[in-house]
Amino acid sequence: MKQKLLIFLFVLGFSFLHSQNLAWKTNMNDALKMCDEQRKPLLIFFTSAGISPAIQNEVFATRDFLDWSEKNIILLKLDLSDVSLSAEEREQNVKLKEALGIEELPKVCIATASIRRNKPTINKLGLLEYNTGGAKKWISEVKAILNGD
Repeated sequence: MKQKLLIFLFVLGFSFLHSQNLAWKTNMNDALKMCDEQRKPLLIFFTSAGISPAIQNEVFATRDFLDWSEKNIILLKLDLSDVSLSAEEREQNVKLKEALGIEELPKVCIATASIRRNKPTINKLGLLEYNTGGAKKWISEVKAILNGD
């Protein structure tokens, strides 16, 4: 009886953890296409190896952020140290980082994106970094950027 209960709790816990995974895009072209199709803004998370996981643990890994992001924004995570990227993808990501004026990592850029005549356009709305205060505070800062405040 106890074994069945333990197995049930394990499966339930695994399902819960799995359901809380964010749907990060890692390819810029895929994310831009989704933004254009769904008419949602873009949250670009620029990161690299050795960066503090604070923003991921205290904001992105929360249920509040998961619920909000699924409804309101397209997530793009660009790991500038990812060795599995092609030279072309790596160069594209670095050029985007430079074009958006990002100097230090980690950094989040909120932008609008569209594709017209097969040409992508990204319009930076604002930049954010991690500040203590949790997901709700961070989401309110994103909302302020989206609302032009």
